[in-house]
Amino acid sequence: MTTPTRLPDDPHGELQQQRWAQADRFALTAALFEGSLAVAAVVLGWALGIDPFESYRWNAAAAFWGVAAIVPLLGLLAWSMRSAWRPLRSLRRFFDISIVPLFQPLSIVQLAVLSILAGVGEELLFRGIVQAGICHGIGGMVGTAVGLIAAAVLFGLAHALSPAYFVLATVIGFYLGGIWLWTDNLLTPIIAHAGYDFLALCYLARFRRE
Repeated sequence: MTTPTRLPDDPHGELQQQRWAQADRFALTAALFEGSLAVAAVVLGWALGIDPFESYRWNAAAAFWGVAAIVPLLGLLAWSMRSAWRPLRSLRRFFDISIVPLFQPLSIVQLAVLSILAGVGEELLFRGIVQAGICHGIGGMVGTAVGLIAAAVLFGLAHALSPAYFVLATVIGFYLGGIWLWTDNLLTPIIAHAGYDFLALCYLARFRRE
């Protein structure tokens, strides 16, 4: 939970209390939504006969590659923040006005929890159910290709706040799907996804300056 501080023009701290309460409600809503994706993955898996945890195995190598896989994603973030391409400039303005203010009041712990829930929930759904289900259902190289494309595009659509963000999210979807195919371990894209989300949110909400 966030800790309120008193503003100079708010001697009784009432406005600040309201702001922190709104931030806590947003954090709870976002956490419930991301957590519901994991539940949805389990329910869909049960209905379709797919185990979303089938390729999940804890081992040091998978964890290492998950951490290493964060680096290219941060490179993509750095490029997107500096690019003069008009759609990306518009996307940055949209984030600065509509998205970043939602996360700025949140604590580091809250950002970490949301990032972990997003990494687990979204990877279970898009890689553990969609991609794995199509790959195994069709089989062979065709199934692998169709599963990768379908999961990446659906991942992009789920994040389609704008055409530019759809493209970026789809590229990230291909990247995470490729990592899963390469390691055959869902742990790797989960760590990469959660770690990237956490660092990106910390940068955008806490450290970025125009």
